[in-house]
Amino acid sequence: MRIATAESWYETRRLPDGLTWIYEPHIKPFYRCNIWHLRGRERDLLIDSGSGSGLVSLRRQVALLAERPLLAVATHTHFDHIGSHHEFAERAVHAAEAELLARPERKATLADPYATKEMFEALPPGDWDEGAYQIAPAPATRLLEEGSVVDLGDRHFEVLHLPGHSPGSIALWEAASGILFSGDTIYDGPLVDDCRGAELAAYRRSLERLLELPVQVVHGGHFPSFGRERLRALIRAWLEGRPPPEAAAGS
Repeated sequence: MRIATAESWYETRRLPDGLTWIYEPHIKPFYRCNIWHLRGRERDLLIDSGSGSGLVSLRRQVALLAERPLLAVATHTHFDHIGSHHEFAERAVHAAEAELLARPERKATLADPYATKEMFEALPPGDWDEGAYQIAPAPATRLLEEGSVVDLGDRHFEVLHLPGHSPGSIALWEAASGILFSGDTIYDGPLVDDCRGAELAAYRRSLERLLELPVQVVHGGHFPSFGRERLRALIRAWLEGRPPPEAAAGS
């Protein structure tokens, strides 16, 4: 397999609403986390940070991340979302997963079994060793709960606690614009609901909650962004494909 350069490891794309989409093109789409950067009046916001720990520095390669005060939020603590959180001074996560951000054990972050050569289109620079891949500790400087507000000065995002994919999964909701950053609770691809820490009854409640949210656009943890009708179709497809827990227990 070919080896990528550090300079090519990240790509960025400017979007409307002061948003920049950052991603790792040499990681296959299923494993490739969407990293979102949002410019605010008083501070910037980074939502998730990719797989970068042990691969390539996110902050060093994407210059806009070092320009202004920035809060790095983790939508949850799977390895592909927190790899570069340690590079930022201000870090936030839901309280249910704060211990894991501070002590990112391989199995609990899903680095074991998913962080292998199979996730790459091209290997990172250096001698990739899947057995040595380890997320760097990044203790939270702020704990988030349901209803917490992330304030950028001119923009305000409400924290929605949406357990199911993981106990501390969150989304960030901007009611004024209808923008939802959904993490891995919902995205336009195969949802992972059977990993370590997942809980189907909680996942069902979280998705049912999102059905009635007046969303304009969803920026998920993986795959392309989408609108409200696609959101409702994805949720209904999952709900119809998964029997309620009580029905499953009695089958």
